[in-house]
Amino acid sequence: MRIYIAGSGAMGCRFGYQLQQSGQEVILLDNWQDHIDAIKQNGLKIVGDKPDCVKMTIMHPTEAHETADFIILFTKAMQLPQMLEDIKQIIGEHTKVLCLLNGLGHEDTIRKYIKEENILMGVTVWTAGLKGPGVAILQGKGSINLQSFDTCGKESSAQIVDVMNQAGLNVIYDEDVLPSIWRKACVNGTMNSTCALCDCTIGEFFATEDALHTVRAIIHEFCEVGIASGVKLNESEIVDYVMHVSEIAAPHYPSMHQDLVQNHRLTEIDFINGAVARRGRKLGIQTPYCQMITDLIHAKEHILGISK
Repeated sequence: MRIYIAGSGAMGCRFGYQLQQSGQEVILLDNWQDHIDAIKQNGLKIVGDKPDCVKMTIMHPTEAHETADFIILFTKAMQLPQMLEDIKQIIGEHTKVLCLLNGLGHEDTIRKYIKEENILMGVTVWTAGLKGPGVAILQGKGSINLQSFDTCGKESSAQIVDVMNQAGLNVIYDEDVLPSIWRKACVNGTMNSTCALCDCTIGEFFATEDALHTVRAIIHEFCEVGIASGVKLNESEIVDYVMHVSEIAAPHYPSMHQDLVQNHRLTEIDFINGAVARRGRKLGIQTPYCQMITDLIHAKEHILGISK
């Protein structure tokens, strides 16, 4: 199977590496020139649980021309439209596309380029990091829940599930993946933006009672909007899950902190808290915490001179 990884940062490298090791033809797509050069010259270096160094094909998205059997989308949320435009030449009649991006609402963008029966939406708890260009940190285990966007695509998705499981990616076909996607969005919505604004680790933020009040208010807004959108969510269960994740991830700075504070890059806020605020307005639901957090992150982007 010819598999393209559209967005080959840390997670893209993990998935690409494991799929290639299982015997699939994998092409990494990315726009970070130093990363591309490093992998072309030295191979993809793996550090972590099982150190390795492997040759992998990597190129800019516009350089890809052979039709894909399967594409995994791993871009930043705001980069998705441009990535889909850049790879439209490799999308065939039967190309399956799996979206594993953080956040909400990506299906609206994807369906402009992909037939609904070929779209898979999913969520993953695999983790990875980049030590530098061409060097991926792979530690621990994870899993993926995915579902065909259209029920007509369920049967043909079985091959994708099998291929990914042969690579040890622990995929489950989920008959209703939306609650899992929204649950992960709640994790991001309570940790990413707040730690970026407070310039702290997850553990530092969750150690204060004022922060926990904010966390519960954010989760409430996510659940109100999600339930009104037809997603089956249990607010108390999500609170428990978020608190559990906060304990596991306590020493870490979340990705939005890395983007905004550490590297002065644009954030995915419009696809996390911002997505809930927008949908809340359409549904007539008040989301003051999500709206305020979105506004403050955008204000910080302007202060740092990295606004759109």
